[in-house]
Amino acid sequence: MKKGNLSTQDMLGIKSFSRNGIQTNGHGEIVYFTVKPTNISVLSRVAVGIKIKHLMQLLSAQPDIEIICLDARENFDDNKLYLDARLEDETNAKIRDLLERDKQFLDEIQVQMSTAREFMFAVRLRNESDEQSFANLNRIEKSINEQGFDCTRAEKDDVKRILSRYFGINTDEKQLDDHDGDTVMEKWIIPD
Repeated sequence: MKKGNLSTQDMLGIKSFSRNGIQTNGHGEIVYFTVKPTNISVLSRVAVGIKIKHLMQLLSAQPDIEIICLDARENFDDNKLYLDARLEDETNAKIRDLLERDKQFLDEIQVQMSTAREFMFAVRLRNESDEQSFANLNRIEKSINEQGFDCTRAEKDDVKRILSRYFGINTDEKQLDDHDGDTVMEKWIIPD
């Protein structure tokens, strides 16, 4: 199959959703743990140091854990690029002023939302039985929580949301589709 004929799922190497996360093509299963963030801006230097120490201990105890940090809010870069292009082309001073105000407004919103981050830990399971993976994931979740991180195993809808944000898809849909392709396209195509 040519690269141009691959589905998004094939290009990403995702085989299917699994009971615990995502089953990949040849790289095992990836399980995600969502972590509630701590606002370190209100913590003392000592408390921040303790958080860092706990993270170091976690990574020492679980060296296979991968850390993921995503924006939990929309990205304004495309809108700002559009406004920059409009500013270059615009000759009317009043419209230029409005475009500048729009750009400043987007900057202010983005700064306000810059603290909106979503944190996850990812673990790859390879060739484990259901019993082994269940025990291993419970042990890992317990280890994460014992180090002071409030985490839960991501469910299927969480994984879909994580993937959509990772790939820059900002959606307010409550229910994301499991598959890409014709069924999804039919949903978004507007008839003539």
